[in-house]
Amino acid sequence: METKRKKEFDAVKFMREQRESLSKKLSKMTQPEIVEYFKSRLLKYRVKPSA
Repeated sequence: METKRKKEFDAVKFMREQRESLSKKLSKMTQPEIVEYFKSRLLKYRVKPSA
């Protein structure tokens, strides 16, 4: 008999929510605005290597 565990974090649901949110933001932007958005995100949220 198998027991089902309740998911504490649903990764698929989270990814779909994030994708939908980003799609809504980008649909209202022009192509140059989208490029600038990703450039600013790259500088702000860059993961630095810890080696």
